[in-house]
Amino acid sequence: MENLVLYQVAERIATITINRPEKRNALNPKLIAELTSAFIKASEDDLVKVVILNANGDTFSAGADLAYLQQLQHNTFEENVADSNHLKKLFTTIYYLPKVVIAQVEGHAIAGGCGLATICDIVFATPESNFGYTEVKIGFVPAIVSCFLKQKVSESIAKEILLTGKIFSAEQALKYNLINFVTNSSDIHQIVREFALSLCSGSSGNSLMITKQLITQTTNPLLEKCLETAVQINAHVRESEDFKKGISSFLNKEKINW
Repeated sequence: MENLVLYQVAERIATITINRPEKRNALNPKLIAELTSAFIKASEDDLVKVVILNANGDTFSAGADLAYLQQLQHNTFEENVADSNHLKKLFTTIYYLPKVVIAQVEGHAIAGGCGLATICDIVFATPESNFGYTEVKIGFVPAIVSCFLKQKVSESIAKEILLTGKIFSAEQALKYNLINFVTNSSDIHQIVREFALSLCSGSSGNSLMITKQLITQTTNPLLEKCLETAVQINAHVRESEDFKKGISSFLNKEKINW
């Protein structure tokens, strides 16, 4: 079976590539587990100084896989808690990774895919990229990622993004401070690589690690409590009638009348 995540190291840069283009790099438990393992591997690799997260195909990640969403309707509360904890582990692994993580976003980054971009340290995107947390449109909530989003954007922007579930452009994401750079698709591979190489050659690895720790550990001292609450909220929402109605309508491609 083909790996859902590819991992390679060159010039002190680990490149972690989401490799499910036929499914628009949609997230499912296996992909989440492989991503977590890849980031842990990069964390423990002394040859790695910087990590680049990218994706094969024309979509960075379209969010949750359809079959995965269907399965969630039948999970017990305990199974949903465990499932939410797996996503929490992936996000916290990236967020607290002792290496700089750069996201190279080409194409759509929606829902959980947008979450992946949000938690990276530096985010590059192409002008054609779109972002959005669309969970509220299907009766769900972006619980876990909200804990991280509030550290990147203002409260009013977080409310606008999360409550409307709207899709917005890379230029708008730049104005929101959700991403750092918008780069032409023809240049993004080279520019991201050059940026990563500049960190490798121009900065102390120990200083990069400690500076990142300084930011992540002091920005929100209540982050872990927020994440614990978010996991419980995730599990409870999945038992709601709105969630079941929203997922059913989404899977059947029916217009939802809330």
